[in-house]
Amino acid sequence: MGTYSIKELEKLSGIKAHTIRIWEKRHNLIHPARTATNIRFYSDDDLKKIINVSLLNNHGVKISRIAGMSSDEISRNVLDVTASQTSASAYIEQLVVAMVDLNEEQFDKLIADLVRKFGFERTVTEAVYPFLEKIGILWQTENINPAQEHFISNLIRQKIISAIDALPHLPNSKKKMLLFLPEREMHEMGLLFDCYLAKQAGFKVYYLGQNVPHNDLISVVQTHQPQTLVTSVTTTMPKGITAYLSQLSEQFPDKKILLTGLQAAELTGKLPANVQTFRNAMAFKELISKL
Repeated sequence: MGTYSIKELEKLSGIKAHTIRIWEKRHNLIHPARTATNIRFYSDDDLKKIINVSLLNNHGVKISRIAGMSSDEISRNVLDVTASQTSASAYIEQLVVAMVDLNEEQFDKLIADLVRKFGFERTVTEAVYPFLEKIGILWQTENINPAQEHFISNLIRQKIISAIDALPHLPNSKKKMLLFLPEREMHEMGLLFDCYLAKQAGFKVYYLGQNVPHNDLISVVQTHQPQTLVTSVTTTMPKGITAYLSQLSEQFPDKKILLTGLQAAELTGKLPANVQTFRNAMAFKELISKL
């Protein structure tokens, strides 16, 4: 069970704390508990209800009417509203609810609806990525446990891998790209989606995944001769990101090296001539369209 302050509830639901208090006091929609020092805190059920109430209210249902609905009625109305959505971002809060409940069936249904309406690429960039940012808030407030994080991360990972597998193989493509994470680097989700975008753009991709030993990277590059290397660095490197990029540049002087991740965002100063950073998936897509 998660426990949330009203400020955390505001961040996760998108509803102002002032409005939450009105819904609580005037309409009796949620019933927060209190700490020994009389400070309100809210549960997973409160979070889910606030998200659902907000969705209905934003679609024209008056709060007074929602207050008279049972939990089942609210859920049924939410499903009807979600089914009629014309914006991918409108699904984000429902993805949060599915994660809190560890509800794989509901998560699959939401993703399937998104892909059917908007396509896989927009689903990831407009719904899944913002959803993962909300998970970041949950981590910061220690209101998501490892089971919930692994549950949802593995489901998203499965969806991206399935989408990659569904793309046509291009064994004769002259455009070759190798994607990898350096040793000790495990944050794979963004790189997987970059793999999808590269394959979709017509590259023959070599995806090495997490924690690739450097000697193995050298061996694969020598054997398959990709023109472009793509990596992501989130965690702090033992010798620093600048030294690592210099090493890559010197060892692969004829390769284009593309870098993303938290460490890339914090880089200052001049980069090696064959190294370029990118901020997100859409920047990556634009960048590789020119290769």
